Amino acid sequence: MYSFLNDYSEGAHPLVLDALIHTNSEQTVGYGCDVYCQKAKEVILKRIQNQNADVHFLVGGTQTNMTFISYVLRDYQAVIASDEGHINVHETGSIEATGHKVITKPHQEGKITVEMIQALLSEHTDEHMVQPVMVYISQTTELGSYYTLKELQTLYAFTREKGLYLFLDGARLGSSLVLEDAPNMAEIAANVDAFYIGGTKMGAMFGEALVIINDNLKKDFRFQMKQKGAMLAKGRLLGVQFYALLKDSLYEDIGRHENEMAMIIKQAFEEKGYSLYVPSFTNQIFVDLDSNIIQAIEKEFMVTHIKKINEKKERIRIVTSWATPVEEATKFAELIRTL
Repeated sequence: MYSFLNDYSEGAHPLVLDALIHTNSEQTVGYGCDVYCQKAKEVILKRIQNQNADVHFLVGGTQTNMTFISYVLRDYQAVIASDEGHINVHETGSIEATGHKVITKPHQEGKITVEMIQALLSEHTDEHMVQPVMVYISQTTELGSYYTLKELQTLYAFTREKGLYLFLDGARLGSSLVLEDAPNMAEIAANVDAFYIGGTKMGAMFGEALVIINDNLKKDFRFQMKQKGAMLAKGRLLGVQFYALLKDSLYEDIGRHENEMAMIIKQAFEEKGYSLYVPSFTNQIFVDLDSNIIQAIEKEFMVTHIKKINEKKERIRIVTSWATPVEEATKFAELIRTL
């Protein structure tokens, strides 16, 4: 039974795995101070067209979000997110566990808007409430949508006007980089205070690359990494992987493939008259289906149950990855057409 549960079921893209094997017997210094981390940083700085940024390699997304957000915020400060934001829903209260509240509004097609931010600022007006200081967004979003360049520019201009930091979670960044009206890496770097380049969900064995743009958020961050258990002794394992992913077009190739596999499935749903919960052009599809249809699907494929809509209907998620064979995506589409 083929799994469409997530985009990290498999190990690593073969080219990433080859790079790890090829360098396996080499001896390097630790904690991200090795030549491979340096090469990966150089590639990232070139891609974002900013030689002044700081780059740090961490192991996972929740670790990166928790380590960076808790570093930026003072004890009485909070981070703004949509109600579907990963830090609000799927990180086991890791931000709150560091003493910082996540304040939210209902999402707009998975995204946060200027109006949502303004509403939250209007609700937190004085020292009797937490002070919103950061806005957290994801590219792509947790629901498979994405921010266009114009939307990102609008958010960044507003956050600067209001004295807020804008932080972008790029766990699935490669899925958006290949879309025509989405920002490229340099445009992201020009319109956020910090972001991370996802590896775990983008063909790496594990790892995320945090890029800090704002000079005010850089000082002593490695102290924070070490204290929060986010500094990997075998740091070169992260550098090797990100260099392999980013030195040429592999990262975008992975994003393009997973999107194409998802679109095969999406088209079949649309042909049958099923509308997606949120419009998606990326590798995550959310659709509401009758339970008997879900049961038919699950005789051949594994999908994630997201939410019970009523007694007869549920919302499911279908996710493709770098490793999704076109044969399996096509078989899924053919099954949908027979339902």
